[in-house]
Amino acid sequence: MPERFSILVGKKPVRSYVVACLALFRGGAKEIGVRARGRAISKAVSVVEVLRHRFLSDAQIKNINVRTEQTQPRDRLTPLDVGRIEITLVR
Repeated sequence: MPERFSILVGKKPVRSYVVACLALFRGGAKEIGVRARGRAISKAVSVVEVLRHRFLSDAQIKNINVRTEQTQPRDRLTPLDVGRIEITLVR
């Protein structure tokens, strides 16, 4: 089993991503990256906090990477800046 996995947070409820992270950690993963873009950034932070405070008190934040990407939507002539975050958890 690989040592590092990534969970991409989107439109599902926070609970779905928490369960996915729990399954990966209980399956033997040592490190998980919780990633999100745009409006889902706050949901990714909620996933990490629920996971740390309610289920895995020994999980620690190893790294937080924040950056901006430029995307070209089909319906716009100018590029759009979209924020991105990746929170790395280790256990």
